[in-house]
Formats: sequence, structure tokens, C-alpha cells
Amino acid sequence: QLHLVESGGGLVQAGGSLRLSCVVSGWTLDSYDVGWLRQVPGKEGEGISCLSRRDGSTNYAYSVQGRFTISTDQDKTTAYLQMSSLMPEDTANYYCAAVYGYRSCVLDVNEYDYWGQGTLVTVSS
Repeated sequence: QLHLVESGGGLVQAGGSLRLSCVVSGWTLDSYDVGWLRQVPGKEGEGISCLSRRDGSTNYAYSVQGRFTISTDQDKTTAYLQMSSLMPEDTANYYCAAVYGYRSCVLDVNEYDYWGQGTLVTVSS
């Protein structure tokens, strides 16, 4: 059973940067695609980035492309989301998630089996 714990959220001014971390336990990400998803209360969740275990390829939502970068550490026990040029509309609860990886990763929130508890990112204008 994979267990995910996010950290790194907080309050930041527009234009600033944050790096979210997702520590994985129970197994490593060697066999799993990892994704970052976000949700504003009252709205549907949005998959914003993922990384495929199969070939290391990445995928980004248009809303974050060029501003956010997903990565993992060498041991595949921690995933990161580096966020730059943050905007107020990036304010949300951010979750890391994982699914057994056998194809290119997807941004569909319904495809992920394991979820962290989330970390709140608030961007002030």
C-alpha cells in the first residue's frame, strides 16, 4: 500500500514560487506514475502535472505549462512540484497521487488510486 504525504504549501505573493514535496512510503515510485492535482473547494479537481515511470515523460495542463515542473528524487521516494510565476488563480488544495504505471501518465483525476492528504497553496494578489 502506497502512502503519500505532501508538504510545502503556504501563502505566497503573486509572481512568487513554491516547491511542493510528496514523500512516498510503503513502496517507491519505481512502479508508479505520479501526478499533482489541485482542487478549489466547490469546484472539480484538476490534474495539472504527471510523470510517467515507464519513460520519465511528463505532462502538464495548459494552465500551468511553462510555470510548473514535476520531478522525483533519485531514490523515487519523493516527488516534487516546483511552481513559479504563481498567480491568484493557482490558489487551491494541491494533492499528489499515484497509480501503477504501465503507459504514459494521464491528468485524469479519476485514474489515480493513491492520494495524499493535500497541502494548501494560497497566492495573494
